[in-house]
Amino acid sequence: MESIQGSLKKWMRESRNFQEHYQKMREEVLQNKEILAIQQENPHLTDQDLERHLMKLYEYQSQSKKCEDCPALNECINLVSGYSPRVHVEGHDIRLTYEMCPRKRLDEEQNQKRSLVSSLYMPRDILEASFKDVEVDDPERYEAIRQAKNYIEHLDTEKAEKGLYLHGPFGVGKTYLLGAIANKLADKGTSSMLIFMPEFVREMKQSIQDQTLNTKIEQFKNVPVLMIDDIGAETMSAWFRDEVLGSILQYRMMERLPVFFTSNYNLDELQEHLAYSNRGEVEKLKAGRIIERIGQVSTPVNIGGKNKRK
Repeated sequence: MESIQGSLKKWMRESRNFQEHYQKMREEVLQNKEILAIQQENPHLTDQDLERHLMKLYEYQSQSKKCEDCPALNECINLVSGYSPRVHVEGHDIRLTYEMCPRKRLDEEQNQKRSLVSSLYMPRDILEASFKDVEVDDPERYEAIRQAKNYIEHLDTEKAEKGLYLHGPFGVGKTYLLGAIANKLADKGTSSMLIFMPEFVREMKQSIQDQTLNTKIEQFKNVPVLMIDDIGAETMSAWFRDEVLGSILQYRMMERLPVFFTSNYNLDELQEHLAYSNRGEVEKLKAGRIIERIGQVSTPVNIGGKNKRK
């Protein structure tokens, strides 16, 4: 057991070390340029006021402001990651509050933007598409790009009640333009959903088994902007054409909700394609109804140019 005298000496030594450390910390805080600036802005603060709030002042001056001392958001040095301290002087009292730092705010904005663009089986490069990367030097793409930008400019007006039916050959950038539109809509706070048609068909078939079909159909019906990529890429069943796709388009047509499409077919060619089911049935009248609904929710725009995938 340690003697009383030994314990007393240890306490005195530790106490002396504490006092030395405290005095050093005190001097650093009171001589800090940020704290000096607070004093100059509030000349009524007395030495006693500063002493009384010394720990708050230390907490303030020891943290990063506006991210200048933090390498990255995930390496934030502050007590509350992603938040910077602010000093408030009220009479002879000093308070600290925390506000979101620039990096945290940007991260929140980006997360919010990403949450506005949902997708079903779409590649990352499409989900990150931007108009600044869309080539406009090809005259065969110009009209499609012009109409896409025109749609965004007239968002929340009657002109935005119809999307675009982008049709043209393989590899000319139809899907990429769709992604660019979705991200620009997100910038304006409008959510969208991009779905790849062949996988969409398979997803709906699977949904019958797990009993989520109606829930998913309602989601596609009500999303503010629906985008269907590569419609006509595969032969679908009469059930999917009429009960799923037809139901979604009918609802959106009645509610004046826009749909964007991409396809290798123009509308006449797509009608011919949709007339044939995967069982070899020919139903031109029902295919015509789908085309009529597509025409009600979108405007056909041809997009050409060189195959960018070669």
